[in-house]
Amino acid sequence: MSFVSSLLSGCLVQTRTVRQARMATVPMTANAMQLVKVVNDRCAEINSLSATVEFRLTEGGSRKGREKTYSSFSGYILQRKPGSLRVAGYFPLVFSPAFDMATNGQTFRLWIPIRKKVFEGPNTVTKESSNPLENFRPNVFADSLLVSCIAPDDLVTLTSETKTQLDPKSKQLIIVPDYDITVVRRKGNSQELIPERVIHFSRSDLVPYQEDIYDPKGTIQTQAIYGPMQSFGQVKFPGTITIKRPLEELQIEITIEKLTANPVLSDDKFELKVPEAATVQKLE
Repeated sequence: MSFVSSLLSGCLVQTRTVRQARMATVPMTANAMQLVKVVNDRCAEINSLSATVEFRLTEGGSRKGREKTYSSFSGYILQRKPGSLRVAGYFPLVFSPAFDMATNGQTFRLWIPIRKKVFEGPNTVTKESSNPLENFRPNVFADSLLVSCIAPDDLVTLTSETKTQLDPKSKQLIIVPDYDITVVRRKGNSQELIPERVIHFSRSDLVPYQEDIYDPKGTIQTQAIYGPMQSFGQVKFPGTITIKRPLEELQIEITIEKLTANPVLSDDKFELKVPEAATVQKLE
């Protein structure tokens, strides 16, 4: 008998029953390079896409002390590697344009008809705005829709984690193991490593279910959460993608209704002309 057991043997002991967790599935195993290959094979599979979607926007959270969820609205997404993107949405019921955003990979334009205004600027934010929607640039969509390839010279680390969660259907506690691949970079010539992104894999199928993207200070800037895979023609793609901006307390949930992989998309699909009645506001 151990010292602790001996010490406590004379004490009163209370025993209570707790809900027992079970393993959801037999966990699969993989090493870091195998998971990198999963990402890169998936990355090479889709070079362009055309999707009919539904958007749902939520603003606010615990820091603001309030949360607003707007009515869902329909739209479409066009994406072509390396950086071309077109995202448009329509007001529900009347189906008039709510917004239209296009980029060639470097600069973008966002047309909001109800305000008769076009926002124009670089794809990535160089100066944070107090308006969180002005920080929601095309790179946020592009980085979230398709998990980027992991380059041969990228530094990666592999960790594993086991979570316990309640199954909403069976009300049973289940054990959910996963793998996390962290892509890091060196800070200058120092020994300090800064995370660029973390890709979370379910060990039930070794498919990414979430990606966390960090800013240069090492703070999570964007989280992309992927719903269960669905078949769209010959490819599988998440049925939902939830894009979260934790610092700005902004979230957009995208439900994929129809998707075509690798269509031929011409340059003019990603050109947005400034309407005559619009004023232009430059963003940094």
